[in-house]
Amino acid sequence: VQLVESGGGLVQAGGSLRLSCAASGFTFDDYAIGWFRQAPGKEREGVSCISSSDGSTYYADSVKGRFTISSDNAKNTVYLQMNSLKPEDTAVYYCAAVSPPLIHVYAVVAGPGIDYWGQGTQVTVSS
Repeated sequence: VQLVESGGGLVQAGGSLRLSCAASGFTFDDYAIGWFRQAPGKEREGVSCISSSDGSTYYADSVKGRFTISSDNAKNTVYLQMNSLKPEDTAVYYCAAVSPPLIHVYAVVAGPGIDYWGQGTQVTVSS
């Protein structure tokens, strides 16, 4: 099983980034795939996820209206479009997957119900 993230980097406040998570080694449609993030000194928190089976989504309150999650089931890839970035969005972003595709798992701090994790990608937003 692999979850490979890409797309992190350094951006100024107000800018945009798009993260990608390419999944392999499991049946993509059986999972809810999304993102957690962890800033220095803080717990890992759920950001967003999408159910690959029915397309239902979850967003943390802190990112609603700014981030958009989508999936390309043909490519087994999930995308997180992040707009209007703020310095407080600075963190390591981890791709995650859970089956059955229960999107509420992403609302639990630290993600104890997650089955698989990616290696993480750094997002830094400068003020």
